[in-house]
Amino acid sequence: MIDDLQWRGLIQDSTGLDELRAQFDNGTVTFYVGFDPTAPSLHVGNLMQIATARRLQLAGNRPLLLVGGATGQIGDPKESAERSLNPPEVVASWVERIREQLSPFVSYTGDNAAQLVNNLDWTGVMSVVEFLRDVGKHFPVNKMLAREVVRARLESGISYTEFSYQLLQSHDYYELHTRYGCQLQFGGSDQWGNITAGVDYIRRRGAGPVHAFVTPLVTKADGTKFGKSEGGAVWLDPTMTSPYAFYQFWINAADQDVGRYLRYFSFRSHAEIEELERATAERPQARLAQRALAEELTTLVHGEEETRQAVAASQALFGRGSLDELAPQTLRAALTEAGLVRLAELPSVAVLLKEAGLVASLNEARRAISEGGAYVNNERVSDVDAEVGPQSLLHGRYLVLRRGKRTFAGIELAV
Repeated sequence: MIDDLQWRGLIQDSTGLDELRAQFDNGTVTFYVGFDPTAPSLHVGNLMQIATARRLQLAGNRPLLLVGGATGQIGDPKESAERSLNPPEVVASWVERIREQLSPFVSYTGDNAAQLVNNLDWTGVMSVVEFLRDVGKHFPVNKMLAREVVRARLESGISYTEFSYQLLQSHDYYELHTRYGCQLQFGGSDQWGNITAGVDYIRRRGAGPVHAFVTPLVTKADGTKFGKSEGGAVWLDPTMTSPYAFYQFWINAADQDVGRYLRYFSFRSHAEIEELERATAERPQARLAQRALAEELTTLVHGEEETRQAVAASQALFGRGSLDELAPQTLRAALTEAGLVRLAELPSVAVLLKEAGLVASLNEARRAISEGGAYVNNERVSDVDAEVGPQSLLHGRYLVLRRGKRTFAGIELAV
C-alpha cells in the first residue's frame, strides 16, 4: 500500500512511513477522511481525497467518510479573511447532498464496508463547559498560534470561532478512534497542522497510537488553480457542472500535467499509466492519456451512459459523429461550453455565424462560406445567402455552427 501511494506521489508528509507500513502489514486499517459542507456539492479538488479513500478500501482497508455537520458551521481559517458563516439549516441540507454524493465511490458491504459519519453527532451534544474541560485543556495555545494560517491572520484579526476549528477536527479523530477503532487520518497538505494536532491530542488523552499522512496540493503547470475552468469551479453535481463539461475538463489537461493526474486519480495499473505517459511524450497530439483519464473519471463520477454521451458529443461537434444521436441535455451542455446564443428567429447562415461570434462581420461570414469553411450541423454551406429552416433544428431548437475544423458555437431558438 505504501509503495503504491509513494509511486503515485500521494504522500507529501506523514507521521512516519515505517509505522504506517507496519500498520498496513498488520491487516485491515480503519481510516477516515473529512469533507466540510461549504457548498452544495463537492468539486474536483475533493477528488484527490475521494480517490485515495477508494484506493485504500480496494486494498482491503475500512473507510470512515466524515461529513462535517459541525465543522461546516465553523469553517477552517483561510489566510485571506474570515469566512462567512452559513445558516445551520443550509449546512444541514448540504450535509445530506454531500453524503449522497460520496456514496458511489466506496462499497458499503463486506468485511471492510465503508461508513458515513457526521461530526455533529458527538459535537452537537457537548456543552461549552465539557468542550473547554475535556478538549480545550489538551491544546497549548503557543502551538496553535504557531500554525501558519493563524500567524498570517494575527495582524488582520482572527475570531475565536475559526481559531478553535483545530480543536473540533482533532476531537473528531479522537471520537472516531474510540468509537470505531480508527487508526489513520489523511487529507490535503493544507490540513497538516490540524491533522497532526489530532494525533497529538489522542496521545495526550492516553489513547492511540494513531497515524496520519497528507496528499500534495494539486497544481497546474501553467500556474492556474486546479479545479477551475472558464465557467468557474468544476463540481461533481451534474446540475452544477454537466457531465460533458466535466469530461472536457480532463480532456483539456495539459501534457505536462496529465501524467501526474493519472497517478493521482486513475485506478489503472502502474504499467498502463507508464505506457500512457510514454504515449504523451511520443505522440502528444493523439491525447491518449487525456482521453483515458477523462473517460475513467467521468464514468466513476457520472456513470457509463453519461460518459458515452460526452464522448459522442466531443466527436460529433467536430464532424466525427452523428449529432442526431446526442441527448438534448448533452447537446445543450456542449453548446453552452462553446457559447450558446438564444435567438427568437432564424436569420441567414451568414447572420447566424456573426451572431454566434464565429466571425466579426457579415463580410467575413460570407467569405468563410464562399471558401468552404462554414458548417451547419456538420453540413458544409456553400451558398452565401443560404437560409436555415425549422426542419434543420436539432431536438426542435438547436443548431451547431462550425467555422473550419475546430471552432464551433451553438444557436438555441427561443420556443
